[in-house]
This record gives sequence, C-alpha cells and structure tokens, in this order.
Amino acid sequence: MDTHEEDKLAPIDCDAAFSEYYTDPLTRDVFLRKLFDETAHHYDHINRVLSFGSGSWYRRRELLEAGLRPGMSVLDVAIGTGLVARQAILITGEPSAVVGLDLSAGMLAEVRRGLGRQMTLIRADAEQLPLADGGFHLVSMGYALRHVANLNAALREFHRVLKPGGRLLILEIGRPSSRVALALARAYLARIVPWLSGWTTGSKPARTLMRYYWDTIEHCIAPESILAAIRAAGFEHAQCGVEWDLFRAYLGKKSCNGADLR
Repeated sequence: MDTHEEDKLAPIDCDAAFSEYYTDPLTRDVFLRKLFDETAHHYDHINRVLSFGSGSWYRRRELLEAGLRPGMSVLDVAIGTGLVARQAILITGEPSAVVGLDLSAGMLAEVRRGLGRQMTLIRADAEQLPLADGGFHLVSMGYALRHVANLNAALREFHRVLKPGGRLLILEIGRPSSRVALALARAYLARIVPWLSGWTTGSKPARTLMRYYWDTIEHCIAPESILAAIRAAGFEHAQCGVEWDLFRAYLGKKSCNGADLR
C-alpha cells in the first residue's frame, strides 16, 4: 500500500450505510459538528446509560496500564465532555498537564463547565494538530476513532506530537466477533440505548447520536486494520486488549531511541 492509498483509509466507509445522516464527506463533517454540539449537554447522561456507570474506573485503569503516571503530560484528542481527561487529571495530579482537543464547540464548553479553566482546550481536527512536535508523554482518544475521516493522517499526527518513548491509548467499542455477542450488542446499542437516550433527555438529537453511534461500530474497519495503521504510523508494540468481545484498548509506543520513558 503506497502513501496515497494509505491516506484514503478511514475507520468507516462513509458510503456504505450512512445516507440517512449525510450524503458525502463534506456534509459528514457538518452533520457531526452539529450533532455533537446539540447533544453535548446530554452526553454525560447518555454515557451513564450506555456504560451502567462503569466507564470511570475502566478509563482510569486503561490510562494506568498505558503507563500514565504523575508528572506526565497528556493530549486527549476528541475530549468530548472530558470523560477520559477527568481520569488523566486524577492520575497526573495536575489539570494543566492535560490538553484537550475537539472539533465540537459544544463539547469544549461542557469541559470548561465541568473541569474549570485550568486545562488548555483547543478546537481543532485530529488529522491536523496545531501543536509542536514531541510535546506529550501520552496521547489518548476515547471512543472517537470511528469519527475520524483519515485514520492514517490522525495516527501520524499522534506520533508526531509524542515525546520519544511516548505512549498511545485509543479506547473504542468494536463490533463483536461472535454471533450471540453481536446480536446482544445490536439489540442494546442500536435499539434500547437510542430509545432510552431520547426518552430520558427529551432530545431527538440524543437519540440520533446513539443510533449513529451503533452504525459506526457495526461498520468500523477490522481491529487488524487499525493495528496495521498504528504500526504504519511509526508506533512500536502495537496491541489491542479486548473485554467482553466489545471494548477495545489499542496501545502503541513511539520509539525512545535507546532511552526509556520515565
């Protein structure tokens, strides 16, 4: 696969099953920004419905297993309402050590309300990070890989802004491999969660968000392709941990050129 072909790689096929949401890549960007802006103030509630309240300890555990420690710096890409960033702050002990980035102004406004103004927040695209090379010990992304248009470009940017020896952590929900698990996930995530989200919030966009959420999960590229893209971006020791045939944690490490990350 040459560089031109790699640059076409996207986590989901926008033309496959998303015509009810948007018609082309340009309208996709407009749709996503509007959808996340409209649902930002409901997002934490929706997450509690989705995860049964288990999300905080899981995020914290995965950050620790990725190597995050006090004194380290973090770039949280697609910060949303700050669900991963909150746990990163608890681990590092310093809000100013965590930088949050998102395309949605609505989501960034929720972070400011929830985490105050000690964090640096940036409205920007994951594929074009407005940040200097080698500035962070860890880059995290929580449940947003499927919303990136250009997977390879984003991963190369994550690699660029990491210090030598820096770590990558991408949390995702993947399409279950077994028929039983897939049927259960589809029933819960494609039907029950959208209905509950709309009913408990009174928000039609909240229901649309969760229907779209499942559609992107079901049509996301295979974990093997994501791991291959992580390696192609220059990361070493790429691996994917799986729980309940649904939750996935992708890890990678930037070469430390003979020096270990401390």
